Amino acid sequence: MGYIRKVGRSLSGPVLLLALLLTCVSTATAAGFTLRDTDGMQHRLEQYRGKWVLVNFWATWCAPCIEEIPELSGLYDARKDADLVVLGVALEYADGQAVIDFAQSHMMSYPLVLGSDRIAAQFGTVKVLPSSFLYDPKGKLVLRRIGPLSRDEIEVIIGKQPKASAPRAALNSRRSD
Repeated sequence: MGYIRKVGRSLSGPVLLLALLLTCVSTATAAGFTLRDTDGMQHRLEQYRGKWVLVNFWATWCAPCIEEIPELSGLYDARKDADLVVLGVALEYADGQAVIDFAQSHMMSYPLVLGSDRIAAQFGTVKVLPSSFLYDPKGKLVLRRIGPLSRDEIEVIIGKQPKASAPRAALNSRRSD
């Protein structure tokens, strides 16, 4: 408490407020996110070190969101065992089971999170759907997209070919012998 008072006396009001805000922002950014999907699995940014992570906010009433589902599913299916995780976070819904049924009927293959304002707040402000957040393999946010995002756009950033995991690479090299 004494330290805060001492710093408070040496800094003016606006400068102190800015310093406190910057501290809070860097803490929130470093913490990443924690999500629980509809299968009960917990997803934390730090558990995906070494992989790209795409978090896509969407809604069942959002036409551009629905158009993204096949592209994101194809991308996830092609790369999930190698270098990419896709997490779909549904917002603005009344019935969670209806969202799950909708996702299944649209063949969404990636994990589904039933979102809320609290969940969205982990990513800052999500005011427009779809909104996507792409993290690099070190956990750094490299893209925040408001609006639709295509598989091709993502692959321009992360590369066209998935990087094979060690076991798969070893298996492939045995097959070619």
